[in-house]
Amino acid sequence: MAVLETPYLDLLAKIINEGDFKGDRTGTGTKSIFGAQMRFDLSKGFPLITTKRVPFGLIKSELLWFLRGDTNIRFLLEHNNHIWDEWAFKRYVESPDYHGPDMTDFGNRQLHDPEFKAVYQEQMAAFTEKVLQDANFAKKYGSLGDVYGAQWRHWQKREGGTIDQIQDVIDQIKSNPNSRRLIVSAWNPEDVPTSALPPCHTLFQFYVNNGKLSVQLYQRSGDMFLGIPFNIASYSLLLSLIARETGLEVGEFIHTIGDAHIYSNHFEQVKEQLSRKPFDSPKLWLNPDKKFITDFEMDDIKVLDYQHHATIKAPVAV
Repeated sequence: MAVLETPYLDLLAKIINEGDFKGDRTGTGTKSIFGAQMRFDLSKGFPLITTKRVPFGLIKSELLWFLRGDTNIRFLLEHNNHIWDEWAFKRYVESPDYHGPDMTDFGNRQLHDPEFKAVYQEQMAAFTEKVLQDANFAKKYGSLGDVYGAQWRHWQKREGGTIDQIQDVIDQIKSNPNSRRLIVSAWNPEDVPTSALPPCHTLFQFYVNNGKLSVQLYQRSGDMFLGIPFNIASYSLLLSLIARETGLEVGEFIHTIGDAHIYSNHFEQVKEQLSRKPFDSPKLWLNPDKKFITDFEMDDIKVLDYQHHATIKAPVAV
């Protein structure tokens, strides 16, 4: 067993100690560095962060959602996954169909106004319940636009039709493993203005060597405390699933980040996390009877021996 999260903890400490203060789209403010890289050897374990609890169920349901080509939060809500709710809700409250209490700047107002937070939670609960119960409402307001699933599985071609980038890259790994074009892109400039959240993890490239499959992700923007632990686990799981389908062993997950930042309202939480001693990383279990990524369901994917410290809560900047 090994501690795989050391590169992540080292980068957190570097940003806290050496990062530059920057403004940002959300108005929260960050400490940031530009151009960072972490490497994780998946042959030694699965890099699910142990210095705080990271809910793996959310990670695998989100990845399966991406791999289905889905962009509507209804599937996530059916699996009790609420990590995309805020962006769908934001689009709804900015629409002419919303007639409830003022939700302007709801992300930051929750931090300072307990009464508003209660109203927000009530409105959000009503919104997600309506997405679950009303198919027409879900179609209109549960959709996030052409986010990851759309770009991965049905990229729109200029002349009509779509490209399934995931299937294409799997086929290429099998037929031409030495290719330097084993690339999937989520960044489609035409779709950025209409997406609820333009892709943060924008491009990933596979590499085959000595019977092992590795992947490098380029992420334009990384919320180091809340988002990056999910991204590390998600792409390590994606690599493991594609290695299974292509008959290869797992190699490295290499995580390259453009703007690697810690939000100002996460500083204390990061300091708490850095004070904790990490445990050995868990192991990933994939159902041995499943081979193709399209066959996997939630129960076919588990982490074993996941020992972790307590959850550390922090607000999402929207």
